[in-house]
Amino acid sequence: MRVLGIDCGSERTGWGVIESDGRRHSVCAHGLISLSARTPFEQRLATISAEVKRVLAEHLPEAAAVEEVFYSQNVKTALKLAHVRGVVLAAIAEARIPLGEHSPLSVKSNVVGYGRAEKSQVQLMVRTLTGETIESEDSADALAVAICHAVMAATALRRIAR
Repeated sequence: MRVLGIDCGSERTGWGVIESDGRRHSVCAHGLISLSARTPFEQRLATISAEVKRVLAEHLPEAAAVEEVFYSQNVKTALKLAHVRGVVLAAIAEARIPLGEHSPLSVKSNVVGYGRAEKSQVQLMVRTLTGETIESEDSADALAVAICHAVMAATALRRIAR
């Protein structure tokens, strides 16, 4: 299964595409959509949308996965994240690709084995699971979302097959 994972952010949105059978994962591509805080927010949203559409068209994933919104102490930050997620979800829906949404706790539990893992631990486990060194924490987080989705999808298929 080819899965696109996205780690949403208003200045840095990471993305990663994997091929996975639910047990073995290989990185097809990954990247970072970096935007200036000085760019008007609506233009950042348009750029994120266009880049996600480009990645979808280029890599043709069978599924996509995005982290659910987590509770934030800063309401303004949480609202910006929700806007980014909105344009990402719309791009995925327009491409008619099945979407999975996973909590940060679920992603970290599935990838690291500990739901409160730090970003550096997620990055290390992504490298361990894929054999690829991913420099960007945001891209590593996106790949972790994709891995989580692939693991959960494979587990669901095995349950159905029983």
